[in-house]
Amino acid sequence: MHPALWISKTGLDAQQMNVQVTSNNLANVETVAFKKGRAIFDDLLYQKVRQAGAENGNNAELPSGLMLGTGVRVAGTEKNFQQGNPNRTDNPNHIAINGRGFFQVLRSDGTTAYTRDGEFSISSTGALTTNEGLLLQPSITIPPSSTNLSIGHDGTVSINLAGSVAPTQVGSIQLVDFINYSGLEPIGDNLYIETAASGAAQSVKPAQNGAGELLQGYLESSNVNVVEELINLIQGQRAYEINARSVETADKMLQFITQML
Repeated sequence: MHPALWISKTGLDAQQMNVQVTSNNLANVETVAFKKGRAIFDDLLYQKVRQAGAENGNNAELPSGLMLGTGVRVAGTEKNFQQGNPNRTDNPNHIAINGRGFFQVLRSDGTTAYTRDGEFSISSTGALTTNEGLLLQPSITIPPSSTNLSIGHDGTVSINLAGSVAPTQVGSIQLVDFINYSGLEPIGDNLYIETAASGAAQSVKPAQNGAGELLQGYLESSNVNVVEELINLIQGQRAYEINARSVETADKMLQFITQML
C-alpha cells in the first residue's frame, strides 16, 4: 500500500471524530450547564530513515534527520468547564452555581454523580430532585405546608410554615470540587462521575474557600459558542476534504506507475 493512502486514511478518521465532537457541541447549545468538548490530536510514530547528528562519511555531522510521519490519531476528548451565563428563570426550584463546584445526586444504583445542572423539581415526597428524578445530596425535604422557598448564596434552605412569621431552616445545599475537572467522565443526563484523573470529590460549602455561590431562580446556560463551533465545523470539513484529495492523488500516482509497467 502506498504510505500516503494509509496516512490519509488516519486523517479521515481523525477529522470524522473531530466533526462528531463539534456536532455534539452544537446539538447541546440549549442544554442547561452543558460543557463543550474538543478533540485532542497526536501524530503517529515516525519512520527513521536518517538520524540527525549522524556522520555522513566526510567527518561531518548531518544537520537534520529524515523522519517520515505515519499519520494522526485522536488521543482524547477534553471538556471545557468555563462557566456559562446565568439565565434568570424566576423559578424558586432552579439554582445556578456562580463559580466552582458541582451538585451531588444519588443514582439508582446507589452511587453518586455530579452535575452543574440546577434545574431541580420537588417530588411527591417533598425532596429536591433532578429532571430524571435523582435525589439531591444531602437530601433536602420541603414540607407540604411550606411557602416561600428561599435558598441563600451559602446554600441555606429556608421556608415559611403556615401560621409562622419567622423562616425555618430545613437544610443546607453542599457542593463538591475536584482538582482536575478534565478528568471527570461524562455519562449523559448532564452528569459526571469521578475518575482517578479527576481526583476524589472534596466537599465544600457554597461561597466559602473558593467555592461558587448559589443563585436561586437562575440556570447556567451552555458554554457553547455557536459561531466558534460553526467555524470549527467548516475547518473540520475542509480538512476532511483535503485528506480525501490526498487519497485521490495517491491513487492517481499508483495508476500512473501501473500504466508505465
